[in-house]
Amino acid sequence: MAGEDLIEIKFRLADGTDIGPTKHTPATTVASLKEKILAQWPQDKENGPKTIHDVKLINAGKILENNRTLAECRLPVGELPGAVITMLVVLRLPVTSKNSDKLQNDAPKTSRCLCSIL
Repeated sequence: MAGEDLIEIKFRLADGTDIGPTKHTPATTVASLKEKILAQWPQDKENGPKTIHDVKLINAGKILENNRTLAECRLPVGELPGAVITMLVVLRLPVTSKNSDKLQNDAPKTSRCLCSIL
């Protein structure tokens, strides 16, 4: 009964769109889920992830670690047989380089009055 052991998951992006649902075995790792997200990322979206390290998966308020399997990450409370699990996909912002920070700091500062006199 391998079909009954499959876990159905959909991935919710920050703008509310979904990838999936797709079925996975309990032995599937979080890293392989992230690879699947990269492969199925909508092409019309800007600033898509480049590697699996750019993606965080959140299930029931917990960030999932790449080396864990779905069986290790599942929370038995609230799961219904045959239900679809929705995982939130969060992108990590790229770290700005020190050169671009220096350019911003070298920019001339202008003084502005933000007072309101009534």
